[in-house]
Amino acid sequence: MNSMSGSYTVNNGSVHGDVRVWKLVLTGGPCGGKTTAQNRLATFFESLGWVVFRVPETATVLLGGGIDFTKLSSQQVAIFQENLLKTMFQIEDTFFELAETCSRNCLVICDRGAMDCSAYLPRSEWEKILEKHQMNEVDIRDNRYDQVIHLVTAARGAEEHYTRSNNKTRSESIEQAATMDRKVGEAWVGHPYYDVIDNTTEFETKMRKLTTAVTTKLSIPGAEDWLKQDSRKLKFLVIGIIQQDEFPSHRDFKVHHDYLPCITLGTQARIRRRGRGEKWMYTHTVRRHKQGEIVETRTSITRQIYDQLLAQADRNSNVTIVKTRKCFVFNNHYFHLDIYESPHTGLMLLETYSAMSPEEISLPPFLEIKKNVTGDPRYSMFNLSRTDNNDTLEDLNSDENGVLKEEAADPAVKDTPEGCSEQDSNNA
Repeated sequence: MNSMSGSYTVNNGSVHGDVRVWKLVLTGGPCGGKTTAQNRLATFFESLGWVVFRVPETATVLLGGGIDFTKLSSQQVAIFQENLLKTMFQIEDTFFELAETCSRNCLVICDRGAMDCSAYLPRSEWEKILEKHQMNEVDIRDNRYDQVIHLVTAARGAEEHYTRSNNKTRSESIEQAATMDRKVGEAWVGHPYYDVIDNTTEFETKMRKLTTAVTTKLSIPGAEDWLKQDSRKLKFLVIGIIQQDEFPSHRDFKVHHDYLPCITLGTQARIRRRGRGEKWMYTHTVRRHKQGEIVETRTSITRQIYDQLLAQADRNSNVTIVKTRKCFVFNNHYFHLDIYESPHTGLMLLETYSAMSPEEISLPPFLEIKKNVTGDPRYSMFNLSRTDNNDTLEDLNSDENGVLKEEAADPAVKDTPEGCSEQDSNNA
């Protein structure tokens, strides 16, 4: 929206030649998983070669400046929401206009959208704003954004996970959060592509449903199999020389993993940074045994926290793993090829998620697949990082079985929410 005089952007699922722009709104009450959802979607689509822009939540920006929303009068609330709407349009349009100039497909993820403002106002006040600025709900709800996904707050159906600790501007009680969630949801009813994802499943499944909702609308090839609930990680050993001229379109990422000291028996903690150039995403993962299953909790962290944890890395037992990850699609199936730089320089492991058996997977013919190593503890990241691991690259690339048995990759790893903030998929 270039101004508040009625000249606003209406470009539904725009296509420029072969380039697509998709404008997505993530909405819902507080602590619904929107931050995690942005990270998951960004990781998934960037791996497919898309450009991903993440529009920050305007309310958080303004409230972070010292405004206490709970102490505003009715008049001040109306003023705040009107200016929030104007600011939101300006911020969004910056990203929307940049998206239109991209030479690759672009996903724009908006942390809340225009109609969220209406949920915090009496209907009469909202209509005054619309009339004052010559706007109508059809345009700002139905035409401005291509898709809206309502991530239901943990306060409705996952109360034990509701928290205010991971957002300094969040002040709502469980009851208030549930009420706002309903109001925000009602505000978006009528959008042609409006999806609701509730808390009737575990958090990991909720995130899978989210990604599926977006990839289905966009008809992303291969996404359905990758996102099936019963999909598991499959791992294959690759040898030989990578023929770059035969390799399909792909995206490269640099990945660093470090393991942290753990006191509790059977618990494992690690940190990761993953990125391209100088743009990094940081993750803290805790892996533990719970009721006969291996459960992983992943949390998005800041660079500052990452650096603090990195200083505590367990250098006596594990070394840093550094690898290049090539992400690509082959035969409608999504793969990533990890090429180890340190340790075990030159080791190559091809991974994918699928509900199919390893024998049923159509593997890339341009890669020399030595064998299926799914579940083989020699190729788990933890064992590969161990300081007492004496395997050479020749040993790992051979048909001989190793002696390390401590940390077998478990295909049934489950994820649970922690502070309503997780990060994209990791590899054990």
